[in-house]
Amino acid sequence: MEVTTHRGQGPLQQVIEIGPHRLLTDVAPEFGGEGSGPEPHDLLAAALAACTTLTVNLYAKRKGWLLDEVQVSIRHGQEGAAYALHRSIRYLGALSEEEKQRLTDIANKCPVHKTLSGQIQITTEAV
Repeated sequence: MEVTTHRGQGPLQQVIEIGPHRLLTDVAPEFGGEGSGPEPHDLLAAALAACTTLTVNLYAKRKGWLLDEVQVSIRHGQEGAAYALHRSIRYLGALSEEEKQRLTDIANKCPVHKTLSGQIQITTEAV
């Protein structure tokens, strides 16, 4: 899947196209944007939260566990030399403490978590 961006309306708004889907990204007015969409780091945090809920839900369903809902929140921002993502997971349903712990272990194995925790290589080509 290829992701592309191009200028949207407003001074800094960008349109993100992912296959048939379109999202907007922007920055807050104090940084020269209009706040018409989430900032890029917010999208990164959203990817981690969404991947976490999808992965945990799929695992619980496969195991037949009584998971009604997973709620994930991500606090994120620069902390010294590192960009930090703090994830909080809330499991709703009739689950034992052992099941909740296993779901947390599975959350740490979601593909986005693994990508962000691993080595990332970015190549850039100007065309």
